[in-house]
Amino acid sequence: MAIIHWLGAGLSSAPGIKRLIGNGAELWLWNRTLSKAEAVIHNLEGQCQARTLDWQQLANNVSNGDILVSMLPGSFHLQAAQLALDSNAHFVSSSYLTPAMEALNQQAKAKGLCLVNEVGLDPGIDHLLAYALLNEYRGSAAYTESNRLEFRSFCGGLPAEENDFKYKFSWSPLGVLTALRSTAKWREDGEVKTNSKPWLAVRDYTMPLSKDYSATFEAIPNRDSLPFMSQYQFDPQWPVDTFIRGSLRLQGWAHAWQDIFSLVESAEGADGDADLAAKSDELWQQHAFKEGEQDRVVLYVELLAKNPDTNQCIWRESYSIDAFGNDKGSAMARLVSTTVSLAVEAVLEERIGAGVSAAPNDIALVSDWLGYLNDYHEPIKHLNQLD
Repeated sequence: MAIIHWLGAGLSSAPGIKRLIGNGAELWLWNRTLSKAEAVIHNLEGQCQARTLDWQQLANNVSNGDILVSMLPGSFHLQAAQLALDSNAHFVSSSYLTPAMEALNQQAKAKGLCLVNEVGLDPGIDHLLAYALLNEYRGSAAYTESNRLEFRSFCGGLPAEENDFKYKFSWSPLGVLTALRSTAKWREDGEVKTNSKPWLAVRDYTMPLSKDYSATFEAIPNRDSLPFMSQYQFDPQWPVDTFIRGSLRLQGWAHAWQDIFSLVESAEGADGDADLAAKSDELWQQHAFKEGEQDRVVLYVELLAKNPDTNQCIWRESYSIDAFGNDKGSAMARLVSTTVSLAVEAVLEERIGAGVSAAPNDIALVSDWLGYLNDYHEPIKHLNQLD
């Protein structure tokens, strides 16, 4: 029987770990601080054990067909994936695909191994909702290749109770600070837009989170959105006026973060990296979620089509999740690690092909995952906004 080697016992790991063990999997939880790993699996009934994360010891204990799950900081994913390949094991991560990870594709295919990425919340569930929308649109009576399209996908991990900082951190703030240094690229009004300072592109965005409730947030573009047009299987001949993937923040966030934006803008070279690392430590001390503190996750994905001649909207649907922390864990932890656990099971069931991949686009698997999340974890609202 394959062993799941789960690396990292941080705030976003526990629900997925508990689900896998509860479903009969054998899981070893590896973490730098052993006591944290022991606390996660304490009182769980099943085949599980906690171990101190030592890379050599890990390598000595991974066997053919096992699965390595990396919930470590992104800088460790490649090391974990290479260890998996060397051990003839599979690999799963919730993080974005990197060029270095994609470079392992041929090696993984040759060995018949799965290296699965982008199966958390964002990236992860957002991809699944996009695939579902595109599938529904293609099958609708409104579909024609000439329709003008607008696609928006926004996600945010937020404090359930607003604070002056307008944000709280579920994990190291360094990732958030680093993302602000990444040039944002998206499509809007039929043109490609870029901004090396994505906070300057912030805008208010109102979205219907249910039939009777809409909310307004600040939204900023996140990284380079354009490669996801092909990942989501947009046909190249479709006229796409808007395509953006972005992050949601509470209103007032841009104002509250002015000093941080100035630091990010001025950070250069090794000294700049050191300044950001120091700021990350400071923010973690001041603005991390406390144990048991309620958080909120909002995810909204919409697709609309317009008649090319009249510019009238003829098809508009959206999916959304508005989740809060509860006795089963934080909203962020539930959504990230539950989806990771679904990916682990899909690998074990051979429902994901060999090679390096992101969240699956097979509509049967997409439907199964979204159905599970909707039925057992977080209600997913599906709105036809023309009704």
